[in-house]
Amino acid sequence: MTGQNGIRLARKKRIEASTALDGDADRLVQYYRAWAGCYELDVEREHYRSPLVVAELAGAVQAAYMDKERAAIAILDAGCGTGLLGIELDQLGFRLIDGFDLSETMADMARQTGIYRNVQGDIDLNRPLSDYSSASYDMTVCCGVFMLGHVSPHGLRELARATRRNGFVVVSTERIYAEATSFETEVLRLQEEGVLTPVQYLSNGRYIGEDEAHYWAFQVHRAPGGNGNNLG
Repeated sequence: MTGQNGIRLARKKRIEASTALDGDADRLVQYYRAWAGCYELDVEREHYRSPLVVAELAGAVQAAYMDKERAAIAILDAGCGTGLLGIELDQLGFRLIDGFDLSETMADMARQTGIYRNVQGDIDLNRPLSDYSSASYDMTVCCGVFMLGHVSPHGLRELARATRRNGFVVVSTERIYAEATSFETEVLRLQEEGVLTPVQYLSNGRYIGEDEAHYWAFQVHRAPGGNGNNLG
């Protein structure tokens, strides 16, 4: 039992350490390169629920609001990691899935799932998404991105920019992240600008281990102005 407790403690320390990187791209890349080999096992053993919840919410949005069949909906998995969310989306019948991640190591693992049409590494959501600015995606999704030490709330603006008019953005926000940052203020700002509106909100849902998250679905009305490189 002592050995098992030690292993679980080590897993929890690796997960917790990832939240203390201050959104610094170089530190995040180095950390996830070292963590990649045991990342999926760590989060699986800690009952990481966010990919399943985000995928199910995306499915509900498609059923409630979209005319296209799931297999014809173009999805961008932002911060795809090793592809856990893409696998859940594929199981629900979504087929046109692209992804990107800051870590090339994680992105390569996502490619190996065979789920994605295309995956790019070295893409920082704390910067303007110049490769994804054509509003060509019907839906943009992400989980495990809006969490402490990772992406600023301004990343939501970039996700909206990558999404077509009347498309949807579905994201999770770690509860302690939402409390510590201006994410809800950013949501209100984008609403006031006429960029998007929330169509679904699940509060205090299961995230990983004992941690909770909020889950959001937004409809995009127009491309946002400005850019997402303000980290304040």
